[in-house]
Amino acid sequence: MLIFVLVTAITVLSVFSIERGEVERDAADVSRKAQAMTSAIERRAYTSSAYLRAGAALFSTQADVTPAVFRRFVSELRLDSNYRGAEGIGWAPVVAANQLRSFEGRLNAERISDKMVRPTLQEQPREILTPILYMQPDTARNRRALGYDMYSQPVRRTAMDLAAANDRPTASGPVVLVQEGGGDAAGFLIYMPVFEGLSMARNLKGFIFSPFNASQFLGSAANLVSYESVGARLRDGEAQGEPILAQSDGWIDGRSAVTREVSLANRRMLLEVQSTRVEGLSSMSMITLLFGLAVASLLMLVSRLLTQQTLEDRRAIIWFEEQNSIRNSLTRELNHRVKNTLANVLSIVSLTRRRSGSLDEFAEGLDGRIRALSATHDLLTQSEWGTTPIRSVVDVELAPYARDEEQKLELVGPHTELAPNDALSLGLAIHELATNAAKYGSLSVPGGCVTVRWSQMNETLAKIEWVESGGPSVSKPMRRGFGTDLIEKIVAHELRHPVELDFAPEGVRCTLLVPVRKPSEFELRKKGPSGRGRGH
Repeated sequence: MLIFVLVTAITVLSVFSIERGEVERDAADVSRKAQAMTSAIERRAYTSSAYLRAGAALFSTQADVTPAVFRRFVSELRLDSNYRGAEGIGWAPVVAANQLRSFEGRLNAERISDKMVRPTLQEQPREILTPILYMQPDTARNRRALGYDMYSQPVRRTAMDLAAANDRPTASGPVVLVQEGGGDAAGFLIYMPVFEGLSMARNLKGFIFSPFNASQFLGSAANLVSYESVGARLRDGEAQGEPILAQSDGWIDGRSAVTREVSLANRRMLLEVQSTRVEGLSSMSMITLLFGLAVASLLMLVSRLLTQQTLEDRRAIIWFEEQNSIRNSLTRELNHRVKNTLANVLSIVSLTRRRSGSLDEFAEGLDGRIRALSATHDLLTQSEWGTTPIRSVVDVELAPYARDEEQKLELVGPHTELAPNDALSLGLAIHELATNAAKYGSLSVPGGCVTVRWSQMNETLAKIEWVESGGPSVSKPMRRGFGTDLIEKIVAHELRHPVELDFAPEGVRCTLLVPVRKPSEFELRKKGPSGRGRGH
């Protein structure tokens, strides 16, 4: 997880750096394009102003601006190639109200349908008019403007008065051109006053002007630069509220933009340019992010596999150490128990030899006692040398007599577990008592009964009683036999408690005290949570 977090953090930092670089590069590109568009717009405005100045100089020298003079002047300008973004060039003479009928005669000369000056004097009384007399190129859009009195509209009138006062090209505020018909597209006009003669006391003759559709004008300027991935907007910087004149299709409201001031025919305009790049991670950032996450995941997987392999190796080493410890413990325990068993066998052989009158008697006694040891060993093996119930030990040793219906066996007591060595000693004692009862006691005659009772005196000691009844009368033997010595010496020594053996006339009685030990005191191994052995 630490490797994954570290690589992921490095990846995120790399993506952040890439994105920051993209933003800075995008901002620089927007700034560069904004400056280029500003220059392009100003060049367009300067070109238009230059044409209008040339027209004003020409018309001021003419006694009258005739259609032929106007057409020849405009044709020399080659507006189609050098005047993109403008509707054309027009001429609007200054006309007094009493000269209106004469003007309309000139307006309708060479025309099929008559046109009137609008708005009419009845609709808007006024003394001075500047109706449009000529417009080139002669298109359907431009014909809509013929006869329109521009001086009747406040925004146009303000621009014309300012142009006349300063004698230089002046742009108007935002208006809807007459050419738009019923449309509402914003536009503006650039006016240049024309005076009669060159004397100081000059009379205003009229205005040569160029109308512009703002969107087309902005688009023509944008075409001069790389216009990809940016949006542009043109605002009037002098009108109240800075209204929008034109806006590109890619403009996104609410996104930050670079603003540049534009001087358009002595009028302050604002050009706003913004990036239209889709927000989100760039392709390089996405590749870096995906690659980083893939590497982080792969490293985390490899680290996890290596960690798991290390843990498995460590568990294997611990298991082998446990097995080695168990093997050593088993070896020590086996040696100890073999020595104990051999010592018991040697004691049995020695005592049997001393108490036997013949070889057959020796062989018979030795065989029975060795079998008793073997039976108890089998019982302990079945319990994996763990604890063994008292009843199981007694059942094994009395099994040969349990099938005889002429004798009766009573086994009474609670479930009590004994340690392996204590079970072996108890098995030897029960075997000797049973052998003696089968030869001389209650198991030697029909109707005899042997009762074995056991109880737990406390947590560490159990009491076992052997009681014979219904057999021949018993008298204390003149000499001590092997069984007596085995029980009173060997068994008592192994059990660490004295054995009471009473040869009562009604039957032999024997009381043994057997330790009850906790498994942790004698068990070879104990299974831990993992299921493997743990040596003791």
